[in-house]
Amino acid sequence: MHTLWIDAFCGLAVTLLLSGMDDLIPLAILLRRYWRNGRRPIEPSGLVQANLPESKIAIFVPCWKESGVIGNMVRHNLTAIRYRNFDIFLGAYPNDEPTVAVGRQLAETFGNVHVAVCPDPGPTSKADCLNSIYHQMQAFEKEQGVRFNTVVLHDAEDLIHPEALSLINRERARYDMVQVPVLPLPTPFFELMHGVYCDEFAEFQHIDMHARQFSGSFVPSNGVGTGFAREILERLACERGEVFDAESLTEDYEIGVYIHDKGYRQLFAPIKKGDNGFVATREYFPRTTKTAIRQRTRWVTGIALQCWERRGWAGGFGTRYWFWRDRKGLVANPLSLLTNILFLTGLIDLGLSMLQHRPWLFAVDNPNVIFLCGLTTGLQCLRLSLRMLCVGRIFGVGFAMGVPMRSFLANLVNCFASIRALWRYFHAKRDKRKLVWQKTEHAYPKHSALAEHRRDFDEILVNCGFLSAESLAAAKQNMPATADLGEYLFERGSLSDEDLCRARSLFTGAPMGLFNPKSIKKGVRWSLPAHIARQFDIVPVDLRAGHLVVAGQRELSPEQLETIKSFTSMAVEFQLTTQKNFAELKELL
Repeated sequence: MHTLWIDAFCGLAVTLLLSGMDDLIPLAILLRRYWRNGRRPIEPSGLVQANLPESKIAIFVPCWKESGVIGNMVRHNLTAIRYRNFDIFLGAYPNDEPTVAVGRQLAETFGNVHVAVCPDPGPTSKADCLNSIYHQMQAFEKEQGVRFNTVVLHDAEDLIHPEALSLINRERARYDMVQVPVLPLPTPFFELMHGVYCDEFAEFQHIDMHARQFSGSFVPSNGVGTGFAREILERLACERGEVFDAESLTEDYEIGVYIHDKGYRQLFAPIKKGDNGFVATREYFPRTTKTAIRQRTRWVTGIALQCWERRGWAGGFGTRYWFWRDRKGLVANPLSLLTNILFLTGLIDLGLSMLQHRPWLFAVDNPNVIFLCGLTTGLQCLRLSLRMLCVGRIFGVGFAMGVPMRSFLANLVNCFASIRALWRYFHAKRDKRKLVWQKTEHAYPKHSALAEHRRDFDEILVNCGFLSAESLAAAKQNMPATADLGEYLFERGSLSDEDLCRARSLFTGAPMGLFNPKSIKKGVRWSLPAHIARQFDIVPVDLRAGHLVVAGQRELSPEQLETIKSFTSMAVEFQLTTQKNFAELKELL
């Protein structure tokens, strides 16, 4: 029995040693690259003009039950992005009426926002939703006589960096696919599950993604922040009828493989700091163990299993190696969890043996096993140190100190996700049914937390096309010191009532709406005391799913909203409206 135990321990140590050495290969690729090229960038920056004209960009945002976040996402990004020539296309499902309603309200408010309603009820797959968006974009192009040169994928919870579209537009002069880095938003130290995402993405985006490109292999799309040349999508549509593979749960990964296979050029942009922090797509990832396992199950199913079934191991040595890297987790993840359990159990038993003055149950006197265990432990320490360096650069030294602790949770989640993916995949095959989109619940930062990307009201007026820079400068020169800029521009006829409301909606993050006074029911009008409506200059206009919607010309502060809530049993939702519409509503009230 003792010999069997030693053999099993030795076998596990050898497996972990080989896996640990394999994990250092991406780092070796980077070091080789920097050794040969010194500190030169990936490509000579002189090859790209500094001020290329803005080509037309379409941003695709597939949605399933995103009514709670999509409005904030669109308003914030319309305000933050320092690029003018783009349109946002939102995909929604006919059986997701709240998301469709919010999307159509955004489309009515902002001229460069459009909604594509999928023909089939949801959820189908993210790729299927993207195909519907693509068809809507084609219809829009035909109707308006325009053509989008680049398509960028994003999710409903994304914070698009102000310089991201300019980066994609610039690099598209040389590359057919440009991937902007993706990084989680920072969260408190003890939000361990979200911290796991911070750790893994920081390491992956610093090392693995660059190593793929330097090794001549494919660069997978991260699903968000990816810019595709239009000709790639048209070729895909020609070859398989639809651009995105509706059967795939990770169409972003597979399209990256396809692009490389067809000889198109791919770029993963280095993580660099701009005027508004790191130039990267930022978002919140799942913050509970259950939701993280759910999301990672989809990733493992699509990347490791579906892609294996569809593409096998085709490709050059570099491609096959990265296929191996992406698929080995099916075995490595459960082994990592087993190793952690053995480590913790051994540590606990070591303490007990010292207290009880008895031999340690895990004691091994075989020098080969001791050497293997020591070498494996050293490799693991090196890997954790590398991850801490990557995390420290993005999230700070204090946060990086939690990497070793969070690695245990990461192994647990990855193990269960791998097992669940295998179970779901083989059951779906047995039952001959499709795997559908398992949506992750999304959260969007509050408007007060978006200060890093927020622009001043006068910047919004110019950059969003409400006013020319020359007209604004002339108005500000003649404007009284105590005057409100928006009101002044409206009174002198430089800004329409609707545009003033749109600009305020973008600046404050509050939704905008126009309401028909005749359609407001008496019960709604009487839902707040009249003196409260007068005090805060608001009008009750609607009841929606237990929410009381109130309209006004100016954004309410959090304190004012709390005061209003004390006069009703319902949650209160505020919307901006035009001065004309507000006057009509007040007259009715």
